[in-house]
Amino acid sequence: MKYFTISLSIFFALATSRFIPHPPNFTILIAISFYIPALLGMRYLPVVVASFIITDLFIGFHTITFFTWGSVIFIGLFSKFLKSTIISRIYGALLGACLFFVVTNFGVWSLGSYGYTPQGLLLCYTLAIPFFGYSIISTFIVSGIIETFYKFNFFKTFLKLSTK
Repeated sequence: MKYFTISLSIFFALATSRFIPHPPNFTILIAISFYIPALLGMRYLPVVVASFIITDLFIGFHTITFFTWGSVIFIGLFSKFLKSTIISRIYGALLGACLFFVVTNFGVWSLGSYGYTPQGLLLCYTLAIPFFGYSIISTFIVSGIIETFYKFNFFKTFLKLSTK
């Protein structure tokens, strides 16, 4: 029952954040992709990915969907190495934003819109910098919120309530 309750909560948090209007790439996606496996365990990483897949069914798939999902998986996998302190977790989440930027924009470049040249690759990443700014800001804000909840044992309280 606990796994189901937590999984449902993860899904609703991600679904809500994806359907509420927001600036491009200003999302909880990256921070959640890092913090859920880091704080709750790797067994919740498939829940995070499944939540994206389910919401993408409604939002619509795009040409770099698999790059997006892949970056979510990579962020979740490396979170176990950076979960020991608040500094390492925030650093890890921000590193996740960098990984998301690199992977998804490589996906954009691989479609050929910018040409398959080093100049095209550079242009692709350069034009994506404003979106990266939104990713960094939102990841930092959401990390701060999650760390505050974590510090005040909100997650432990929630986990205890979900077992009753």
